[in-house]
Amino acid sequence: MAINLQKGQTINLRKNDRGEDVYDLSTVTIGLGWDVRKQGGFLGRLFGSEPEYDLDAVAFLLDSNGKVANMGQTIQRHDGKQIVLYQGDVIYFNSMKHPSGQIWLTGDNRTGAGDGDDEQIIVKLDQLDQRYQKIVFVVSIYQGNANRQHFGMIDNAFIRAVDARGKEITKFSLSGDASLNGMCSMVFAEAYRHNGDWKFRAIGEPHRTDNFIDVLLPYTNK
Repeated sequence: MAINLQKGQTINLRKNDRGEDVYDLSTVTIGLGWDVRKQGGFLGRLFGSEPEYDLDAVAFLLDSNGKVANMGQTIQRHDGKQIVLYQGDVIYFNSMKHPSGQIWLTGDNRTGAGDGDDEQIIVKLDQLDQRYQKIVFVVSIYQGNANRQHFGMIDNAFIRAVDARGKEITKFSLSGDASLNGMCSMVFAEAYRHNGDWKFRAIGEPHRTDNFIDVLLPYTNK
């Protein structure tokens, strides 16, 4: 049975609470989901539609020093737009697959509508190079500050880990409250190596910025 984590709680991803190896970490799906709180008042009744929230899932791959060693490259697209952090150790909407092929982002859901995961990051934990000791999972609301959107307006936000056989290992949930008003990014959780295995920690650390690069800075050598 999957374990529902509380903020700050840590579990072993491979073993159950009896210490038995029961989960297949050859491919692990990190699923993220959320619901936008329904608008109240006159405008909500008048227009009867919900605003579009673009929540972006991001993963930082950290070395033994707790840093992102490969910041990737800056490229220029055919439309002239510059893309940074391309093909480095940061997985995000402009660089969706790691050069190793061991971790990738499946796509961008801009509404959070429906049940189940809204975004997924897939990682082959058992094959991930030893130089990567930790993966930090972040969610940011794209242009949240400009659109006055924040985690205080979001209900039923969660992150969960599912093993290669489709078994849900663990889940960490939170819903918006006054403490999350104005917070546009969230360090949701992390997976890290420990004594030859992988552990998962629920973090739930909010940030006011809507730019995940601001959250990334402490994990760089700059």
